[in-house]
Amino acid sequence: MKYDIYQIDAFTNVPFKGNPAAVVPFDTWPADEVMQSIALENNLAETAFFIPDGESYGLRWFTPTVEMDLCGHATLATAYVIFEILGTDKRILRFQTLSGELTVEKEGDRYVMDFPSRPASPVEAPSGLIEAIGTEPKEVLKANDYLLVFENEAQVKAIKPDLAALKTIASRGAIITAPGDSSDFVSRFFAPAVGVDEDPVTGSTHTTLIPYWAERLGKNELFARQVSSRGGELFCELRGDRVRIGGTAVLYLKGEIYVASEKSVGA
Repeated sequence: MKYDIYQIDAFTNVPFKGNPAAVVPFDTWPADEVMQSIALENNLAETAFFIPDGESYGLRWFTPTVEMDLCGHATLATAYVIFEILGTDKRILRFQTLSGELTVEKEGDRYVMDFPSRPASPVEAPSGLIEAIGTEPKEVLKANDYLLVFENEAQVKAIKPDLAALKTIASRGAIITAPGDSSDFVSRFFAPAVGVDEDPVTGSTHTTLIPYWAERLGKNELFARQVSSRGGELFCELRGDRVRIGGTAVLYLKGEIYVASEKSVGA
């Protein structure tokens, strides 16, 4: 079987920056094993798969090892493919996902995602977490991921976590964040437990970062940078129990992939 595939650099407007995601359109869902095998073969942080679903789309995301319940950069990449490559007369795309209905609206050259907010609450750091990160934070909070707050951008950039130790912590991953030098805040995200040592730019972590920084800074519109080696920019807004996350994207690759059969994938 033959499928189209696109690789998009999300949260950037130039190739080789931002976060690369693969996007594969289907007419109907194949077996889960097929999607997991494609994601493993791609070896990117996320591969997005989507199908038409009435006036909306079904959307799923896979790392090389697991299916995720929410992914921002691969959602943005999917929207880019639909808006800019496949073509649509819609201004707002609606996606049915494991996290409910998500929308992406095109605003100029940006794609603005509407996601549920996931505020974090203060917690005691579990045994081994701070040792794995290697630097003592000012605060430790948790939502879906641990959120470790530091004093400044330089600290965040300098951290070199023990990924093997971090993988043993019972959580998807750890977000580290601080006030930014040229942005409202910066962050990095480590998720070795799901096959992603460091994610270059992570939309889903901003569902937790936005409510934290909106409250701390006293404003609902925020500009963020993820300061991984590739780096990326996110235009953020808190709207009640939802967050809006905007960014740009650029096409890197398009091609075709070949799968002999679903039976052979699971063999």
